[in-house]
Amino acid sequence: MNSESNYDNQQKKEITFANSLKSSDTEEWWDIHFNRPIGFFWAKCAIPLHITPNMITIASIFIGAVGGWLFFYDDLKLNIIGMVLLTLANTFDSADGQLARLTGNKTRLGRLLDGLAGDVWFFIIYLALVLRLTIVEQGNSTLLMWIIASLAGASHILAAGMADYYRNIHLYFAKGNSGSEHDTSAKLKEDYKRTSFKQNPIDKISLWFYYRYTKTQEFFSPKFQSFWTTLTSLDSNQLSATFFEDIRQKNKKYMPLTNILQFNTRVIFLFFTLFIDMVWLYFLFDIIVMNAVLIFLVLKEEKLFGTLDKQLKNGVKTHI
Repeated sequence: MNSESNYDNQQKKEITFANSLKSSDTEEWWDIHFNRPIGFFWAKCAIPLHITPNMITIASIFIGAVGGWLFFYDDLKLNIIGMVLLTLANTFDSADGQLARLTGNKTRLGRLLDGLAGDVWFFIIYLALVLRLTIVEQGNSTLLMWIIASLAGASHILAAGMADYYRNIHLYFAKGNSGSEHDTSAKLKEDYKRTSFKQNPIDKISLWFYYRYTKTQEFFSPKFQSFWTTLTSLDSNQLSATFFEDIRQKNKKYMPLTNILQFNTRVIFLFFTLFIDMVWLYFLFDIIVMNAVLIFLVLKEEKLFGTLDKQLKNGVKTHI
């Protein structure tokens, strides 16, 4: 079979900033005006060099990790260098997705690596901050501070995961399968069983982690899971012609909440606490403020999809 690479195929497509974006529904102002333009520049540079999205993601992991570790030092100059590196890493993290959309080079491994990048950055950041608080500033380790940092880290992982989940759900109704990375644990489990560890060890391991990640997201969204089961059991002629668009319009107002739970809001507050030398405030921000936003988001999304599920089960050709 004569096949062309994604990069060869890309030469037939128009490389535009708009084509590199997910959806205007889910893009933040700061991303549109800063991260995405820089990411688009990196993506355009990568295409002729045959640099893949995964290569960019891996580079972002290392740059962000170095930047995050510089927050350990009670030295504002080093902290500022860390801020610059972390910001650079985030533009790379933006570029990998933009490059994937421009070239069609999308893989589950890439999705896993993309999520892993943020987790690695913030693991290093949380470790650096707690060590700074317990060793550099106080001179000894404090169990309470480690507990608070662990709670903040766990809160971060859950909040970022659920925000990512609801954004991909929204993108599914806005753009269909081609514009969304929504997966189900049932499908991932099947893929995991079919994948040979001997032949594809990286795929096997990545699928296991991705499966567990998705199971957690599904656990915290039971009404959406019921809705999804009902929806996938129906034929398209059982839905109104505007069903998907109606859901998109109704759900669009919750997308700013998912953005709050992602990178930009966190690092803005983190940088603020570094400038005033009160980094312990960042942990409280994660535990109190971000969890409050997460709970509000989940309640709103569950209410919406719970109502839709009832309508579908009652045979209503839904117009929200």
